[in-house]
Amino acid sequence: MSYQHILVPVDGSDISYSAIKHATEIAKAFGSKVTAISVVSEDPFAAADFYYTSAILKDYVTEAVKNAEESLVKAQQIAQQQGLSINTQVVKNAVSAETVVTTAEELKADLIVIGSHGRKGFQKFFLGSFAQDVLGQTELPILIVKQ
Repeated sequence: MSYQHILVPVDGSDISYSAIKHATEIAKAFGSKVTAISVVSEDPFAAADFYYTSAILKDYVTEAVKNAEESLVKAQQIAQQQGLSINTQVVKNAVSAETVVTTAEELKADLIVIGSHGRKGFQKFFLGSFAQDVLGQTELPILIVKQ
């Protein structure tokens, strides 16, 4: 089996950068294309019980996009150190497994490489497992990187 297009969600964490390293190794072996994405919620207050001003939302979105772009620049640098050029994209949508899966389908990716923070116990109960959610919502092969 050979992979043509690998999608890697990046959130600025060390484990997401480790996923970039693994994806570039696979891409070099198969001659694959790699796209790193960073998801930014356009309205993080959608379910909030209070009203907020558009200035607050504008400041949030501006800062979130800036952070996402910085994470993707670092992902590009890591890939370049591995001898590979990758595509990057900020995805403005809900930060969810569904967004990652939909983006993978839209980009016609045939492998998702995702980092897992390895939360256990109460952390996993309260914070959930994003990688596990992605795994449960797609038929695409997924490589979960834990270190």
